[in-house]
Amino acid sequence: MHTLVIGDVMTDAYLWGRVDRISPEAPVPVVAVQKRESRPGGAANVAVNLHALGAVPFICSVVGKDNAGAEFKEMIAKSGMPVDGILTSSNRTTTIKTRVIGNNHQLMRVDAEVAEPLSQADSDLLIKKTIALIRKKKPAVIIFEDYDKGVLNKTVIEAIVAEAQKHDIPTTVDPKKNNFFHYRNVTLFKPNLKELREGLKTDLEKPTATALTKLAHDFAVKQKIKSLLITLSEHGVYYYSKNEKGIIPAHIRNISDVSGAGDTVISVASLAIAAGFSCQEMAAISNLAGGLVCEKVGVVPIDGNQLLNEVKRLSGK
Repeated sequence: MHTLVIGDVMTDAYLWGRVDRISPEAPVPVVAVQKRESRPGGAANVAVNLHALGAVPFICSVVGKDNAGAEFKEMIAKSGMPVDGILTSSNRTTTIKTRVIGNNHQLMRVDAEVAEPLSQADSDLLIKKTIALIRKKKPAVIIFEDYDKGVLNKTVIEAIVAEAQKHDIPTTVDPKKNNFFHYRNVTLFKPNLKELREGLKTDLEKPTATALTKLAHDFAVKQKIKSLLITLSEHGVYYYSKNEKGIIPAHIRNISDVSGAGDTVISVASLAIAAGFSCQEMAAISNLAGGLVCEKVGVVPIDGNQLLNEVKRLSGK
């Protein structure tokens, strides 16, 4: 199954080590580094999740014309994923998020990035490249992975959604605040509770089914969106469509790290939609997948076999 992921990509870098003492210079732990590692992050982590589940993801994004950008493209190619849609620009700096892990706990994150909007020229190139891939590869689903780093803007979003509609391709969105209201006519809109509060400027305190249904209905009608999936952290997920709605509670997990869980949820939800799952089924399996990756340290993709076994265990089939 061909899929297409458009949005902000980055490198997730890790410094793994051991902590045995506190620094004499400041009240901070001293990490004795034992391992360094780099992984595809942001929209690229969505692609990694899709790839782990057997799909062929085409990433459409813009990286800097720098060493980090070249290393990022090489990392994607070595992972067995195509790099056809990844553009380079001298106006960008490739985003790197460096996480310092001591004794299997994240102690600090250092971000190196430029989050300015794409230039008009770069936006036009990205639209042209993405539309060409859509027409050539005919993806089963198109995913917008928005990290507010400048790759996605109103012009890019509207052009790609319009092209998807021409080919009857479902579109799914993992949004952030800046473009929250630019995703009209999409198939699935998947904010977390914090993003929903910020985007709608609401003081929603308790995520009850009644309160969420009112917000979801009004937003879906206004934005012409078919369905919503709202992740509620320890409360599970809320799903909404014209004929289905409700909250699915979270499964009890030994949470180690929530980094990247949203990427996993949108990946699994998108494949479920492409496969014709109902809204409730899509929400249930996505909720399960998000919980599973939280049991591992760092940003990691879902294990397809583990997810399948967990589905079988919980469904009794």
